[in-house]
Amino acid sequence: MSHQHTNLAAGRWQTLSLTEQLANIGSDVARAHRWQHSDPQLCEKAFVRALELLDLTLADPRWKGRRKELTRAREFLCDAMQGGKEYGSDLAGLDRYFYPFAVAARAGR
Repeated sequence: MSHQHTNLAAGRWQTLSLTEQLANIGSDVARAHRWQHSDPQLCEKAFVRALELLDLTLADPRWKGRRKELTRAREFLCDAMQGGKEYGSDLAGLDRYFYPFAVAARAGR
C-alpha cells in the first residue's frame, strides 16, 4: 500500500470516530463520482484513496464487530468502479450512502 494518507496510516486515523472515518472515505467516493466521466485519472486516484481509507478502517480494532458491513462497502466500491457487474453498485449510490456520515461528522464538531 502506498499510503497516500501517510499521517493517517501512522496512527491518527485511529483517533477518529467511525463516523469521521466514514465521512472521510465518503469525501473520496464523492470525488470519484464527480470525476468519473470527466477525468478518469482523478477518478481512479480518488478511488484508490477511498480504498486505502477503508482498509485503515477495517484494520482499526475498535470496529471489529463492524467488519462485515465495512467489507461490504469496500466490495460495493470496487464493484462500482468495475461498472456494477457483480452487485449493480454505482458511485452515485455510494455517494448517497456516505453523505449522512459527512453531515453527522460535521454536526459533531
